[in-house]
Amino acid sequence: MSESDRPVIFKNGLVLTMDDAHTVLNGDVLIIDGKIAEVGPGLTAPEGAIEIDATGGVVMPGMVDTHRHMWQTAMRGYGADWTLTQYFVWYYLESGKLFRPEDIYAGNLLGALEAIDSGVTTTVDWSHGLQTADHADAAVDALEAVPGRFVLAYGNIQQGPWEWSTSDAFQDFYRRRIDGGKLAGFQLAFDIPGDPAFQEKAAFEVARDLGVPVTTHAGVWGVTTDDGLRLMYENGFMTPGNVYVHAASLSSDSYHRIAATGGSVSVSTESEQSAGQGYPPTWQLRKHDVPVSLSMDTSVWWSGDLFSAMRTTLSADRVREHMEAHGKKETVTHHQLRAEQVVDWGTRGGAKALGMDSSIGALTPGRQGDVVLIKNESSPAMFPVLNPYGHVVFQAQRGDVDTVVVGGKVVKRDGELVDADLTTARAKVNATIDYLRETMGEDAWKRGMNPEIPEARILHNPYQYTK
Repeated sequence: MSESDRPVIFKNGLVLTMDDAHTVLNGDVLIIDGKIAEVGPGLTAPEGAIEIDATGGVVMPGMVDTHRHMWQTAMRGYGADWTLTQYFVWYYLESGKLFRPEDIYAGNLLGALEAIDSGVTTTVDWSHGLQTADHADAAVDALEAVPGRFVLAYGNIQQGPWEWSTSDAFQDFYRRRIDGGKLAGFQLAFDIPGDPAFQEKAAFEVARDLGVPVTTHAGVWGVTTDDGLRLMYENGFMTPGNVYVHAASLSSDSYHRIAATGGSVSVSTESEQSAGQGYPPTWQLRKHDVPVSLSMDTSVWWSGDLFSAMRTTLSADRVREHMEAHGKKETVTHHQLRAEQVVDWGTRGGAKALGMDSSIGALTPGRQGDVVLIKNESSPAMFPVLNPYGHVVFQAQRGDVDTVVVGGKVVKRDGELVDADLTTARAKVNATIDYLRETMGEDAWKRGMNPEIPEARILHNPYQYTK
């Protein structure tokens, strides 16, 4: 029996099942033939099983990221001081056009490795840098080289979606690489600015013909507004399975439409807080009963792990709750949103958004064996674990991910990725950076990374005292 075929058992952990009742138990998780066979105390594993000591740790489902621009991972941290406008100029109008297929491969490879390293076992690659079919092939090649679950959300910011989605090249790519391929899923990724001509209709029709959902950046301040969702609704394209990313500056009417048509919202709180799409919208989504999943957006700006997503999302929601109360001269004495719910959004919420709730997102028999162990005996922050949901959200971080299993295959153990060729990933990313710096020129490279700081006026302080 090969290593990848052996049963796996996590022993003596604090298990967050994320089942319908959110059952928490001290016990074991047994994986056989790639699927969860049993969950409970004192389980007996078959002979030859890989045994993982989870004592003192938290065992939870693999996390799900529903919106990550993985092709941009090679530019990690480059745009830390950008505004959304500067992001659009750099990627959409200027330097994003320089990316070759091999650069898409490098970003996707690094992004995919980073995802599983941080306990994200399923990721939507919101891949809107696919200028040609060769770029798309490179994206899929990279995803297939890493043992995680990946959904390709196909997009191309250099063309209108009505152009690339109806092209022969796209149709050929879909037949070759997606229809019956190895990926966990497929989406069309494009935005609807709200032009009354609604040229995006052609792309929606392609999605309908293929039977795949659409994922779109909705409610981005000044870019995608209620008008785009209204056009979708009036033309019959707000349908179940669609994922609305950000949704941070919409009207109550738009939130009602998302809820009524079976859509969900992918919240990227680090992004909304920093780039200006609008205030992170969970406070609105809760009011309108809109399903929520979490995402990281892009490593060109922010971190690439869902611990940060959970932490910032819960904090932002509570800030809004307090500010709303303060505006009414009131005090919040009990929080509405709890850590438990945010952990659900980061696991089962993502599974539901992708239509995969029956197979991932929870630790129950029959689901895929996507399991994460959070344990770090070298960290004083990892004990005691008194409130497991609170610990996952506010105490743990990616460095505390001890073990990751995807479909019964151990892909990280004892804090180290298994059979991951980081040397090759580093070389490919370095080649992309060298190419971009040389092509752009050093001055343009530095200007892109260091945008000008606007002038600021310090208010006169009348309280100046002298002896």
